[in-house]
Amino acid sequence: MTMVWVVYDITDNTTRKSVARICLDKGLYRVQKSVFLGTLNANERDSLALECEDEIDLDVDSVYVFPMDDESFRKVKLLGQAFDKKLVSDEMLTKFF
Repeated sequence: MTMVWVVYDITDNTTRKSVARICLDKGLYRVQKSVFLGTLNANERDSLALECEDEIDLDVDSVYVFPMDDESFRKVKLLGQAFDKKLVSDEMLTKFF
């Protein structure tokens, strides 16, 4: 399992909701309106990417899937409000704090 960030910029509301639902269905946690975080194995990561690709308009939308190892994740700097800790699992929180 690898830590994964999913970041997107999608113009259509319906498509944006579909991609958010895909992320939630994969067990990812919303950390900002268009940013999700969680752990996925390689097959889950590939499946997420394919499902998102089927939903978006490739000419105007973008979805980024960033795998991140634990060492790099521990180096992430959180500034300001960061994210709503109630929406993120205890597993994720212990990696941050």
